[in-house]
Amino acid sequence: MKNHGFVRAAAASPNLRVADCTYNLEEIIRLVEEAHEQEAQVILFPELSITGYTCGDLFFQQALLDAALASLEELVEHSTTHPMVVVVGLPLMIKDAIYNCAAIVANGKIIGITPKTFLPNYGEFYEQRWFTSSTHLSMDEIDILGEKVPIGTRLLYRHEHESHFTFVIEICEDLWAPIPPSSFGTLAGAALILNPSASNDLVGKSEYRRSLAGNQSARTISGYLYASAGYGESTTDVVYGGHCMAFENGTLLGENTRYSLEPSLVISDIDIGRLQADRRRMTTFFAPGMSSITRNFKSVQFDTHIGTLSEIKRTVDPHPFVPSERHKRNMRCEEIFAIQTHGLAKRIAHINSEKVVIGISGGLDSTLALLVCAKTFDLLGRDRKDIIAITMPGFGTTDRTYDNACELTKNLGCTLVEIPIKDACNQHFKDIGHDPEVHDVTYENTQARERTQILMNYSNMVKGIVIGTGDLSELALGWATYNGDHMSMYAVNSSVPKTLVRYLVEWVAHTSVSLKVNQILVDVLSTPVSPELLPPDEHGKIKQKTEEVVGPYELHDFFLYYMVRFGFTPGKILELAMLAFDGKYDREEILKWLRTFMWRFFSQQFKRSCMPDGPKVGSINLSPRGDWRMPSDAQAKVWLAELEELEEPS
Repeated sequence: MKNHGFVRAAAASPNLRVADCTYNLEEIIRLVEEAHEQEAQVILFPELSITGYTCGDLFFQQALLDAALASLEELVEHSTTHPMVVVVGLPLMIKDAIYNCAAIVANGKIIGITPKTFLPNYGEFYEQRWFTSSTHLSMDEIDILGEKVPIGTRLLYRHEHESHFTFVIEICEDLWAPIPPSSFGTLAGAALILNPSASNDLVGKSEYRRSLAGNQSARTISGYLYASAGYGESTTDVVYGGHCMAFENGTLLGENTRYSLEPSLVISDIDIGRLQADRRRMTTFFAPGMSSITRNFKSVQFDTHIGTLSEIKRTVDPHPFVPSERHKRNMRCEEIFAIQTHGLAKRIAHINSEKVVIGISGGLDSTLALLVCAKTFDLLGRDRKDIIAITMPGFGTTDRTYDNACELTKNLGCTLVEIPIKDACNQHFKDIGHDPEVHDVTYENTQARERTQILMNYSNMVKGIVIGTGDLSELALGWATYNGDHMSMYAVNSSVPKTLVRYLVEWVAHTSVSLKVNQILVDVLSTPVSPELLPPDEHGKIKQKTEEVVGPYELHDFFLYYMVRFGFTPGKILELAMLAFDGKYDREEILKWLRTFMWRFFSQQFKRSCMPDGPKVGSINLSPRGDWRMPSDAQAKVWLAELEELEEPS
């Protein structure tokens, strides 16, 4: 498989012995080899990992400085057998001053040296006693091990062939500074920040450290790799827990267990493509006036063989719109419901609408829309009887959905109006010369448009507005009748995906309704999704099931999220879907529905180009006035061509 913009990064905390460079090198090499076996492309070791961080005044000893340099030379020689980037820490004497440095090694070469900038001199830290800050460095190149090597804090390490693999270094306390040096490095183009650290452990400090690294990752839209000193450092006054972490745009991907007596190795697959997608969208990331700072960065190229990852070591949520943890999911539902109700309240108040009119079918979407209307009227202090729910039984209406629609409306205290549409549709078939026995798209759309006509005209009659029920997933697929259920005067569900609609209805059922309404909602939740435009089966059950026609909504919501939110290619979406739905859908089935999604998404844009107003509730919205500006006649050729290649036998 392709790597699809992932970089496999390892954060390591080896066991060490203070001032024993030979032993420490052996431990470093052992972890390098272990990381290499797991296909890591970069490995980060702690600050001063070759000597140990707690050497104290021994840093003044020439013997220790020489031993550290000799160990670095051995590591450089060893790196020829393992094609990966290795970042280690050691003290280096430059012009009679000692600098706390990170050495970046790859393919038998030292490709760069980054010295530490912010040296703590408080509490148990006295680094200014031994080291000099990078701000005093007056050169951008040094002679080391017989080679001229770039040195500085404004070095951008960039892979020659994999442009997404670009990183900068900051060391420990640099992260604690008001403006960490990595902030400028990411503005210059780095997607990864590597932090070799030696942060001791105190009560509560790990959470603060985790927060700092996570926030810097989020602020800079980057991957953040952190490796701290652990077992073996001197415990004369403090203890080092060996904290290792990996973040991606603020999200913790991996973390070790601190205080282990064994070496730690945290390996994470960081999605650089995802980070780049966010940066492309966030125009404020490249802030005005930053060019004068970022142009001072020097690009240091390196070339390591990046093999194809055998698999992506990453948990992929099959339902990206729906938090898996119940507490977070409930909080998400509460906020979305509040956004929907406040959006509708503003529209009603602005146009001074006396009533709202909604078509109620007994399905999920119209149920959610009715619940939103009820809550909105409560907020406005209005009588729910001014919510007019119209049920319009047609050729495909089943007793189950009809009964649920009627009972829900009555138990919510809204006004129920029943207007059957069979006669009107049959008259229309007669008028246009359509055979009602032919159950084609005309047969189906006639019913949808008849219902919309009723809703629109009824709302005019009662001085109200029509509340739309269609959701985000239907808009993405174009699974709506143009100028039928596609149209309304305010669409409260238009940015809520189908997978989330279900949880919103479930949340309302368990938080703010009577027992009777709860029972109705539970049955609605277990009813198959259907437009009910074709006659029921011989048992009076729903025959037309949406997901049998267009495919599973959980797959389409997954495709929608990664295509629109991050602009991923079909190939990458396929790989992620195979991880997310492993054991549920095979590759062939995912490919089939991914092709359906791509074709429908492009061909049905014309329905989104004129969609009604509705509140945005999440990171994805297909409104032509908001997040999605797409021409209605755009070609899907590029996307479909890639899918054809994926369908070919390998």
